[in-house]
Amino acid sequence: MADGNTRLKISSLILSAILLMMTFSPTQIQDNSFEENIVPNVEAREDDVGQVNCSGLTFEDLFDYDFASFSINILDDWATADYYANAWVNGSNAATVRENLDELIGSQDVPGGGNGWLSTDERDAVRAIGPDCIADMDTRIGLKEGVAHRTGVDWNNWSFIQDGIQLDEVNLVPSDHEEKRNCQNLLASNGCYEIPVSATDDLEISMFVADEETYNAEFNQLPNKGVSNFTLALNVTNVTDASFVLTFPQTQGLRMLEFSTMDDGIQNDALEIPVVENLPNGRMRVTIDVEYPDSNYPAIREIYVDFTTQEVEDNDIPIWSSSAPDEGKIIPLSDDGTVVVVNGDITENWASDNHGWTLDCNFVEDGWSSQMDEDGAFIITSVGTGSSQATCNLVDPYGETSELSRTWTFGQLFTASAAMNEQSEELEFTITPTGLVGEMTIIAHAHQSNNMADAKTITVATNELTTGLSLKKLRPGLVMVMGTADATNMLTYSFMLNFGLEKSSSPPVIELITGISQENATWDDSGLKFTLKGIVIDPDGEEVTLMLSLCSGSTTDFTQVGTNWEIDVSIASCMSQGITEYDVIISATDESGVIGTLSVFITDPYAEDDSDTVIVDGEPSEEGGLPSLSMLSTLIITLLAMAFWQRKQYL
Repeated sequence: MADGNTRLKISSLILSAILLMMTFSPTQIQDNSFEENIVPNVEAREDDVGQVNCSGLTFEDLFDYDFASFSINILDDWATADYYANAWVNGSNAATVRENLDELIGSQDVPGGGNGWLSTDERDAVRAIGPDCIADMDTRIGLKEGVAHRTGVDWNNWSFIQDGIQLDEVNLVPSDHEEKRNCQNLLASNGCYEIPVSATDDLEISMFVADEETYNAEFNQLPNKGVSNFTLALNVTNVTDASFVLTFPQTQGLRMLEFSTMDDGIQNDALEIPVVENLPNGRMRVTIDVEYPDSNYPAIREIYVDFTTQEVEDNDIPIWSSSAPDEGKIIPLSDDGTVVVVNGDITENWASDNHGWTLDCNFVEDGWSSQMDEDGAFIITSVGTGSSQATCNLVDPYGETSELSRTWTFGQLFTASAAMNEQSEELEFTITPTGLVGEMTIIAHAHQSNNMADAKTITVATNELTTGLSLKKLRPGLVMVMGTADATNMLTYSFMLNFGLEKSSSPPVIELITGISQENATWDDSGLKFTLKGIVIDPDGEEVTLMLSLCSGSTTDFTQVGTNWEIDVSIASCMSQGITEYDVIISATDESGVIGTLSVFITDPYAEDDSDTVIVDGEPSEEGGLPSLSMLSTLIITLLAMAFWQRKQYL
């Protein structure tokens, strides 16, 4: 038997790695009594280095999470399931999770574990260890075929499949925590960082089906695959706040018959019954909300849901509504293959039935078929680019069919192509009608996820037509064509077409604002800096980053307001190099990385004139301003002549 500290560490593994996904972390139901065998064995053992035996542990025994959501999709084989779980941990609970994880990882000899800091390396270790731990645990879910069951029977038990499990987390090791630091241990990986385990930042943990796998849980297949009566049993002891959503395979007439909650074997009638939905795709979804406050512990709580396929009494037939397409309506398809032609938020208004309904369509052409998904989307599988008629009826989950059927025509409305014309700033959109309708009105525009250009309305008859769609208002990057098509006696066709076209980026345009006297710069009184002003515009509307280069240096210290910019430029570095004329280069880089440049020549009005420079034959002298020998001779002769003349005057 492990001591309390060991048990805490082991459990934290679960809590960390599985973090709630085990909310109703199961205990195997093997013997005769669901109550007796569903109570978790809270012992856990460290068998080998790097391995933890998680059997018998339940997450709730050791940790209170804030809320958990479990979505269990039972697959068509009635033997496997897609099990998704997500848990939210907030405040002080989040700090507890981080501390337990750090201690657990430390016990597994993972570098950095057990030091009071939780690192990205430890997080990765949890992701690696978690699936093995979860697979070792029980699910606390039981299925039993036959009349309503409670105790004293053998249950078909669920288990998790290690290879099918994948874990992820949100904010377990926040990248923006104020005390974040580089990992201190010598074996830390490149880029590893860590935060103190006391961090209370909210976090999430999720479990889902691993990539390239189809299920992560399995159970003993019901002999009749749900066609006869069966009971679902859940142990939710210590599940404080969670939602369980179970979706069953398409089964004619399947419905919930009875529901009960047992606390220590005594029925509790104060709890809400599950919500049952018959989905448009023929499946049934059952939602069970569980709230179990601490004050009720340690009572053992079990939930039992009985299902049947017995015929329901007083079943109404489904009825068409006025919103449904009329008889003979044309329903356009986007292209050949399997496509959604009408979304569920529209089809939900086509009919009514107290037990739900779906569409059953029979097509004239071979290979065509239809279905509805769980959200009610009407999906058509077509063959080629032709068309086909189909007669459709409404059918409810218990086999009742609408008295009236409707015949519709399905087919592709047009094919299309497009090309980019950068010169005219247009996308050339070509439409080729298929003949499904005689004439249609198309409203289309060039489109991006957050931008749309001006729309154009065109009328297309039987001939191919090419029109230009403006690219203005769009940014560089992927451009699609979005629009609608309408025709007489046809449902409106909405389309979004991706031709893999991209709008290229144009360079930003930079202009300089000159002074009253057309000077390029305004100088400071100190003569040590000048100011430049101007305008920068990106034709594509992207953000622009400015940089100025001067005297082998650069700066981005611009003031930008809208399209206007201004910058003060110091000439200190130029002075140190003896430069008094300034070749300034301003570059503007847009979000696409395209650069526009502007060159500005600035003269220094405070620079000293070289008045000592002497020009000889139009060229400065090589002596740097000293008189030449011939000039000196001329000067001496002149002075001597003047002295001789003055002396003669006194004789």
